[in-house]
Amino acid sequence: MPPALAKSTFERLKPLLLIAAIILLADAALAHDVSESDRKAVAGIDGPAFIPFLYLGAKHMVTGYDHIAFLVGVVFYLRRLRDVVIYVSMFTIGHSLTLMGGVLLHTGGNPYVIDAIIGLSVVYKAAENLGAFKKLGWNFDPRWVVLVFGLFHGLGLATKLQDLAISENGLLINLIGFNIGVEVGQVLVLTVVVFLLNLWRTSPSFDRGARLANWLLVAVGLALTLYQLSGLATS
Repeated sequence: MPPALAKSTFERLKPLLLIAAIILLADAALAHDVSESDRKAVAGIDGPAFIPFLYLGAKHMVTGYDHIAFLVGVVFYLRRLRDVVIYVSMFTIGHSLTLMGGVLLHTGGNPYVIDAIIGLSVVYKAAENLGAFKKLGWNFDPRWVVLVFGLFHGLGLATKLQDLAISENGLLINLIGFNIGVEVGQVLVLTVVVFLLNLWRTSPSFDRGARLANWLLVAVGLALTLYQLSGLATS
């Protein structure tokens, strides 16, 4: 197929791809929650338990497709390790502040609203990668945007932790363990993602496939947002 015809076909199919991805991913949005086994394990802890909470934090990040989708968008076009470290550090600062502060101060928000914003963070980052905001003349510093969205990601984690009714005995130690676990999981995920992206960038298909990948990220973010808003409407 000639490149011009292939591009034209892709442009026509984009809305269908987006709708299909939303339908397929809407049910998947049900999967990312604290498992019943983890709930029971946490309920049985009374006192410092650094390692179990470290494991729980790492597990939550590695299986957290909403966090992963956002991070994929963040590092998608970052070629230098220095830039990856800067952006990921901004995200880490953001989610650590609201994760620790939310649990220690017993503050939070409506989980459906917070998770809907997290879904929108994926949409935003993918749209930025597609150049949508440049066309609108918007000029936000992407590092600060990542920090702000990191605050909401951390608030989402804090809300889920508070839902577990963690014992106040050893809370600070356990919370530190969970937060470090989140960082460990984040490093593991990003190591794989950055490695695969670097390999893909050497392929002639990257320029064409990159746009499709970011459109799929838009679909993922919309699926998460719509699911959470529907939960809010029926709760």
